[in-house]
Amino acid sequence: MTTLWFIIVVVFWTGFVVLEGFDFGVGVLHGVVGRTDAERSLAVSSIGPFWDGNEVWLVVGGAAIFAAFPQWYATMFSSLYLALVLTLLALMVRGVSFEYRSKVDSARWRGSWRWGLTVSSAVVPLIIGIALGDLVHGLPINQAHVYTGSFWTLLQPYGVFAGVTLLALSVLSGATFLTIRTDGPVAARAATIAPRAGWAATALVLGLVIWTHALVGRTHVPTLVDAAIVLAALGAGWAASQRAAGWAFAAACAASGLTVVLLFVNLYPHVMVSTTSPAYSLTAAGTASPPYTLKVMTVVAAVATPVVLAYQAWSFWVFRRRLHGPASTPEEGAGAVAPASRS
Repeated sequence: MTTLWFIIVVVFWTGFVVLEGFDFGVGVLHGVVGRTDAERSLAVSSIGPFWDGNEVWLVVGGAAIFAAFPQWYATMFSSLYLALVLTLLALMVRGVSFEYRSKVDSARWRGSWRWGLTVSSAVVPLIIGIALGDLVHGLPINQAHVYTGSFWTLLQPYGVFAGVTLLALSVLSGATFLTIRTDGPVAARAATIAPRAGWAATALVLGLVIWTHALVGRTHVPTLVDAAIVLAALGAGWAASQRAAGWAFAAACAASGLTVVLLFVNLYPHVMVSTTSPAYSLTAAGTASPPYTLKVMTVVAAVATPVVLAYQAWSFWVFRRRLHGPASTPEEGAGAVAPASRS
């Protein structure tokens, strides 16, 4: 049951990175692909029906760790406390930006919220990538499983590189999503950005794979996950260059998800690695809840997860149509969806 719940935690975090990744990418790029208020509104409207539902996976991922691995939760969230606060602040700024950017007819007002949305959308995947990278690299944890470093200790090179990689993959996902969700100048600019983002993400992914092998030191032979993540990133860049937007988006999402899998696979059976002493590291087996708790949680997850997946699939199906630029105005909210024909 312990291994099963570690896998479930990985699935939840992978789902968050994949589903929210393109939302973050659109947030980062909306001021680049949109040169006017109407174009920027179109870009933001493309994720209007999805972004808040996709963030549910972050809550579920954290709750799963809390319930299944309470000692891991206590050590990890206390270690990453300031980083977590920054993440929550960025998520709040991002959510408010969607709703408030068009409330006042002022270029300065819209410009401020535009930058707020751009920066906050970049900060979240960056911090999450740093946090996941820190788990693999290790943090100074003492015998009582208390973090003894500072905020700056979290910014060790491997973690920062993992964060930059996850941010690049989010930008790639966002660019490819915009090419299939919008049309006109916005889609054209996104299609121009996507191949460049794809090749940059591929280089970063390859670097992360090599660095992870050197850091963990389990084997120098590439694994199936290593090959899959590099091929997915390469495929996204190639498909984007060929203007195969659908395939490019699918490959970009696969690369994002596999990056999370790569980090967790190289973390297991540990959940927190101590750089103070290997004896102080936390393992999945040592931090798991009692078997009865895990069994009850398994039943709940087996019932609730398909419902959430069905709802999100239905949401994507209902809002599957491409958005057209002429119907988008500066006054549209984040959830506005312009009338459009099927893409």
